[in-house]
Order: sequence, then structure tokens, then C-alpha cells
Amino acid sequence: MEVGSLPVELWRVILAYLPLPDLGRCCQVCRAWRELVLSLDNTRWRQLCLGCPECRHPNWPSQPHLEPPSWREALKQHALATRTWTQNGPELQSSACLLFFRRRKDRRVWNVGPGCEFETLRGALGVAGPYDRVVLHPGVYEEQAEVALKVPVELVGLGRLGEVALLVCMEQQCPTARLCNLVFMPPWFSTVVYKTSWGHVQLDNCNFEGAQLQVRGPGTCQARFCSFSQGSSAHLLGVVLSLLDSCDFSGSDTASVTVEGPPVSERNWACKHLAALARTFPSCGMPGYNSSLKGPEAGSTGGPQPPAANVRKEHVSIEDWKKRTGVDAVCQGTVIEDGWSDGECSEGEEENRDEGGINNTKKQFTLDYKIPCDHHGLSHFLKPRPDGSLPLASSPDPPSVAPEPLTLQQELDRDPEAHMLAASTLGCILRRCLFRDGKGGVHLSNYGQARLEENVFRGLNYAVRCIQNSTIVMLRNEVCECRASGVFLRLSAQGLIAENNIHSNGEAGLDIRKGANPTILCNRIHSGLRSGVVVLGNGKGSIRSNQIYNNKEAGVYILFSGNPVVSGNHIYQGQAAGIAINENGRGMITENVIRENQWGGVDIRRGGDPILRSNYICYGYSDGVVVGERGRGLIEGNHVYCNKGCGVWVMSSSLPQLLGNYIIHNCMYGLAVFFEGEGREGQENFNEEGELFAWESDLDSEDERHSARRSISVALVESNCMSYNGAVGLYVKSSEALNVFANLVNNNRGPGIAVLQSSQQTRLVTNCILENGRGGVTVEKDCRVELRGNGVYENSGHGVSFSGNGQIVENDVVGNRAYGIQVSGSADIKVVRNRVQPAQSCGIAVLGAVKGVVHDNILFQGHPGNKKTLLHMDPGNESCVLRNNSILRHNTR
Repeated sequence: MEVGSLPVELWRVILAYLPLPDLGRCCQVCRAWRELVLSLDNTRWRQLCLGCPECRHPNWPSQPHLEPPSWREALKQHALATRTWTQNGPELQSSACLLFFRRRKDRRVWNVGPGCEFETLRGALGVAGPYDRVVLHPGVYEEQAEVALKVPVELVGLGRLGEVALLVCMEQQCPTARLCNLVFMPPWFSTVVYKTSWGHVQLDNCNFEGAQLQVRGPGTCQARFCSFSQGSSAHLLGVVLSLLDSCDFSGSDTASVTVEGPPVSERNWACKHLAALARTFPSCGMPGYNSSLKGPEAGSTGGPQPPAANVRKEHVSIEDWKKRTGVDAVCQGTVIEDGWSDGECSEGEEENRDEGGINNTKKQFTLDYKIPCDHHGLSHFLKPRPDGSLPLASSPDPPSVAPEPLTLQQELDRDPEAHMLAASTLGCILRRCLFRDGKGGVHLSNYGQARLEENVFRGLNYAVRCIQNSTIVMLRNEVCECRASGVFLRLSAQGLIAENNIHSNGEAGLDIRKGANPTILCNRIHSGLRSGVVVLGNGKGSIRSNQIYNNKEAGVYILFSGNPVVSGNHIYQGQAAGIAINENGRGMITENVIRENQWGGVDIRRGGDPILRSNYICYGYSDGVVVGERGRGLIEGNHVYCNKGCGVWVMSSSLPQLLGNYIIHNCMYGLAVFFEGEGREGQENFNEEGELFAWESDLDSEDERHSARRSISVALVESNCMSYNGAVGLYVKSSEALNVFANLVNNNRGPGIAVLQSSQQTRLVTNCILENGRGGVTVEKDCRVELRGNGVYENSGHGVSFSGNGQIVENDVVGNRAYGIQVSGSADIKVVRNRVQPAQSCGIAVLGAVKGVVHDNILFQGHPGNKKTLLHMDPGNESCVLRNNSILRHNTR
């Protein structure tokens, strides 16, 4: 018979009535018939799969609404899985044993139930031979004592699931057994309904109601499409390998699955078959789940690249940035209330404004001779690149690059230890299970091992608890709506947590404490009611390439001697700080993108002492980096830009080191140092399940990653670029000493550097301060400041306006619109060996009752159009001494 003799649609109607064996025979007729039978996937094969009493929906229990890729393939995999329990023969030597372990084609079937051969289960098991099938008819079977399985046997319930119930306690004493389509309820004398300590048990389509499954190594278990409800649980003690696939756990009073103890050294026959099943599991994500874990604005990269080269480019104009950040809106950053304002003008500035409006226009004079400034500070960063593009320090537009997070494969390629964990298959393997509406999900303790893949944890107190040197591997799970934290790791726990979706939990998404040291890669951790990741109590860990966003508190919170590596993450749109380091927290925080957070990008205070290096901290609704009271840390090589508050906000009681950062295009100050905090004193309460937490602080566990840090006793600001900020480049109102060395401060709207309060000495040394909107350096009354070796160039106001006490030594003050150096008030000052070249005003002006000396300075006229006095002192001032100053003018002949 040929297919072409009838329409294909009619053949499909005819074949839809055939049973499974006949469909198999039709496939063997010819290629055309085979294609015709395979085309019935969504009709007849679907009916056969869902109509099998031993088979549930392939995506049950977590996603039963999704169709499998192939119903025929799902039915085939179910049929193959039902035979796993008998595949143990080749390992044995004698023919008698081979016959014993091999599945017999002539095995007998025993029926149990009213009117059948046996009325009790115990009676049928007493006569059953190896690999016989015991069929239990609908009814309830109760045994008053423990039942022993002494030979391999298959127990199958007849009818639909729920029609056969067993109130028994069974102990397996044989190499293998299979139980299918049964409901287990605990008898009056025990909550354990099934236990094995050396054999293998396969459970298909069974329900456990208020009962406990117990497997002790070297025993093994494979459970498929089983339900554990009403406080039921599975306990695996020292298991080498067990597989729980597509199971439903609900209503547990404790943990639904408990894995305790290290895998025993002894192996039973089923280990290699379970290992083969573990390796054949597809590495892709759940249906409908994107394993690349893209967040709202995330992307991916093509291959492994160095962090600096692994970038995404976007062209953002200054107008686009203003629209994005809302510059004209009320700023949510640090609010400064004092008597000084950017809008005030001094005498020299008003004079020059009257003569030509120099402050608001481009320079009208070109100096015939100008002192070179290339050797000051970081001025070499102003030079165009070889390709003609402008560097960040001199570009009027915000940066247009941001690193992309690495993919999981890229992370595994560069981390052999994580790669080995991802490939491991020891312990308990849970796949595609649903944990819901109970106290706990999975609990590991005492060197236990488990692997969790594509499970859903929802509505629990906690999803996973891993303690006491246990090892957990979590891949592509969803952890949500837990009442406490989603994943707890304690007491030297370790493992790999990768490509999970962890969201909407009542506490932290991940909670790491007491020496736990996991590797956390490429997860989405978001929408939590507290922080995304919490590391405290000497917790460690490597937190890399995650997307952490939209959490109500800090994206990553490090405190109480927590010391993780936080690298390559995107932390954004949080309602607090992106990363918070408090209470002696530490950590290596590198190459992250921290953006669009409400309370600043990074918040360091109360003894926090991290290394913050090469991060992008941008577009925040407050300050970029906050170093609060008693904060410390090395802040090096970061890009801090386009934040609505300050770029970096530092309290004077802190002791940070700021080295080589780009602090640019922020709405307020570039770097602000204050003697009082602004009240961002959020304190998180990391209670676990409503109980007060406690930990032992191990003060001896210092980490070697801090050993290379330079020891300082004064806050240090060195080699930074502070450019294009909305107010002052560097604002100082401090009660502590401060060292400011070799920085580039340019093109800020306010003065380059403003020192309004400095009861201890502030040292400004070898900085390059140029083209700022309101002057170069401003020092207010009673401030103690030393200016030495700076270059102050082409600022719109005074080069240096000084009303405090200190020294102005060996500076180049060139091309500024107002006075070169103005000393006023009752200052006690030394102005020594400076080179001053104003654009069109006075070079050095001593105004008021100034005390001190002005000597050995060189003043250049700069332009023949400048007719002002280059060196001026108010008449009647007898407290200031002028001597040995040189004035060089143009030769007008």
C-alpha cells in the first residue's frame, strides 16, 4: 500500500486510532510511512503520552502549560526510563548472577486486591520471584509491621494515581526495585514509608503524603514525576548519586530534601547508569527561559576579552545626558548649606566682567608667550589620541563605553575550578522540580553534595541552605518569593551558583556568612525586598558577571569582615546604594558597572575597607561614591560620571585613597570632602527566620589581597581627573588633614578647587587646574592650605583666591581671566617663587590687612593690551613684605 493512494489528512485520521505497538510497526514499512507516523506528534503521540497512567506531562510540575519539543520523544524517554532499574547485569561475573540481575522476559505478574490471587501486599511479595511485576488493584493496603523487599520486584498501582494507597513501611534488601503509580502514607508506627541502605530504587509517578523517603549510601534513588506533600520529605544520607527529576514538593514542615554527610566510598550497580543520565541532560535553559540572563538593558559579548576591551559603545551627547539625568530637577545628592556660592564674584572678577564679559565668553586675548603646562599633574591626558579623538578628560560629552558582563561559558573557560564544579555529578541531583508553600527547599550539611538544575523554589521560608563544608551546584533555577533569604551559605560551604533567576525574596537573594566561599556567576538577582547579595561574618565568595537590579536595599552588601571578590557585575536601578561596605567589611570590587541607583553607586562607612578598582559608576540619582564616617579603602582607576549628586562624597573622619579615577560630568561637585555626614545611615537587619543572628568574628583571618596597599595616615587624593562637573571640581570643608597630589581639575562649572574649611592642613601639590568656570583655586578665611608646584591655567576667574593661612609656593598661574593670585582678608601667607602670567588683569594682588611675605616671584605681562599693574598691594599695609619679585613686560618699541 502506498501513502499516495489516499490524502495525507485521511491517513492521519486512520493512524490516530492505532495503539502504540501498531504505530511502531507502521514506522518500519518504509520511509514515507515513517514520516507520516512522525507527523502525528501533536495528535496521536500527545494522546498516548498523556493517556499513559504511569506518565505525566513532560514539563510537570513547574511548567505544565508549555508544550514539549516532541511528544513522541517525551514518550520514548519515559519508556526508556522505566527500564533503568534493571540495567545492571554486565558488571557481574557468574552466569547465575547474570541471570538473576538480567530482566527476565518470562517474568510473572501477580495481582493484589479483592478477588485477586492475593489480598495483601505482604502475601504477594512472599511468592514473587526476581523482576516479577506486582499489580495492586484500587484500594488501601495497610501493613502492621515493616515489609521487606528481598528480591528485585516491580510494584505498580492499577488505574489512575490516587486509587491505590499504601500505609506501609518498606525496607529494601535487594539490589533494585521499582515503584509506580502509588500513594504512600505513613503507618501508625513510623513516618518513614520507604528506605534503602545499599540497593537502588526507582520511583515513577508516586505520591508521598506526610511521609518520608530515606536513602542511605551506598543506596541510590531515581524519582520521576513524584509528589511530596503534607510535610513529606526525602532524606539522603551519604549518597553517592541519586536523581530526583520533575518532582513536586509542597507544604513541608522542615526542608523538603535533606542531603547530609559526604558521599560514601562504596558504589552500588546503579551509579554508572545514573551518572550517564546526569551527563545526557541538556545544558540549555528551561523552555521559555533565556539562559543568557539578559536584564532590562543587558547584552552579551562574543568571546573572552580583557575587561578594558570588552565594551559596548553608545554615543551620548550632553543634551541626551541632561534629558536622561534631569539636570534641571532638584538634586537628590549631598546638600551643602554655607555662605559661599558659585554665583558670587570677587572684585577682580567683577572688574573684568565689566570690561568685556570674559567670564561668559571665549577668551579674547591670545598670549604672545605662555608658560608651558604639559609637565603639571595629569595634563598629558588632555592631548588628543593618535586617532584624533578626545580623551575623557577633555571631552565635553560623557563617556560612551561600558563593559558587558561575560557569559557563563566565558567565565568557566577562565576559571578551571568553576568548570570542574559545573561538570560534577556527585551527591543528590534535583532537576525540574517544584518546591512551594513550605518551610524549606533543600538543606545540605556535614560535607553533603547536591546539584540543582532548572528547579523552581517559590513561597518558602528559604530555598537552599548549605552549611558545614557542603558543596552546592545550582544551575538555571528560579528562586522567588521566599520569606527570608533565597539561598543561605554558612560554615565553609562552597559551590557554584550560576545562571539562576533569584528575585522577589523577603530578605537577601543570597546570604553568605561564616567562611562560606561560593562562586556566583551570571545570575539575575533582582526585585528583592532587601539586598541582592549579603556577605558578612567572614563570608567570602567570588561574585562575577551577575545582573543585580531593582532591589530595595544595596545590590551587594558587605559587612562584619565579609571579604568577597565582586567583579564584572551589572548593578543597577536599586533603591539604595549599588554596593554598600559597612562595619569592617572588605572586598575586591573590580570592573563592575554600577548605574542608576538611588542612594549612590558605592557606599563605604563605619570601618569599611574595600579595594574599589576599575568600575563604571554612573547615572546615579545621588552621589557616585560615598565614603562616610570611618570609611577607608583604595578607590583606584574608576570611571565616576553622570551622577546627579557629587562624583565622590568623602567625610573628613574617613581615610580613603583615591588614585587615578575619572570623576567627570557629575551634576554637583566632582569630589567633596565634608566634616559632617548627611544622614545616610541605613542599617540592615539580617535576621534569619525571625531569630537574631549571631556570628563569631574571626579577626585573625586577614586576607592577603590587602597586603600590597599603601599605608597612609592622611586621606589621599592623587592622580585623578575631575572634569566637567556641575559645580566645584574639588570641594573641601574638612576638619582633618588632606593630601591632594597630581590631579587634573578642568572644565568644571565652579572653581577648580574650593577650600571653605580646613582646620588642619590641606596640601595641594603638583595639580593641573585649568579652564574652570569660576576660578582656579579658592581658599576661604581661617583655612590652612599649602599650594605647591601646581599649574593654574586659563580659568574664568582668579587663578588663586586666598584668604586663609599657608603657603603659595612654586606654582605656575597662567592665562586666568581675573587676578593671577589674589590674597585678601587677614591671611597669614607666604607667596614664594611663583610664575604668574594673567590674561588681562593684575598678576599678584594683596588686598586688605594681609600678613606675610611675597618674594622671588616672576610676573609676566603676557599681552601688550594688559595695562594693569602686575603686582599690587593696598596702601597702608605694613604687615606684608614685598621683595625680589621680577616683572617682565612686553617691549613696546
